[in-house]
Amino acid sequence: MSRIGKLPIKVPPNVQVEINKQTIHISGPHGKLFRKISDLILVERQKDFIIITKAGNTKIANQLYGLTRTLINNMIIGVSQKFERILQLQGVGYRAQITGNNLVLNLGYSHPISIEVPIGIEIKVEKNVVITITGFDKELVGQLAATIRSKRPPEPYKGKGVLYKNESIKRKVGKSGK
Repeated sequence: MSRIGKLPIKVPPNVQVEINKQTIHISGPHGKLFRKISDLILVERQKDFIIITKAGNTKIANQLYGLTRTLINNMIIGVSQKFERILQLQGVGYRAQITGNNLVLNLGYSHPISIEVPIGIEIKVEKNVVITITGFDKELVGQLAATIRSKRPPEPYKGKGVLYKNESIKRKVGKSGK
């Protein structure tokens, strides 16, 4: 039995939850999200809480039990508070700027990298080296941050690249001269 799956999900008063068979729709002040839920999981609303139970006792139902609870909880948090990821650019000449609906990154390559910002995501660039990504869908915010980071991951010798805020890079010693 999942310890996470057993926990009830508290629904804030400013969030509306609608459950139709195996689809859950959640809307709040910051947006609307919906998700299809497996037939092996049962979701029901009881006053200010959402309760997750398993339809059967199979291995797959056990795997989906805690996952479904966490996904629904993230949806409720997202539409009521929003999620945020902060990235930092480290390196000489590394900078970012927003032009229209694109984030343009100069990361030491011979060409600038342009990344389109998805709908529902807000990006702010501060001091040309700090990128703040906010949105109500945790998966989308995390995926965009990972995509930006993948364009120039931090390297262990000089520590240059795109880092998450407060991320520490394990540094390596370079070659020693004779």
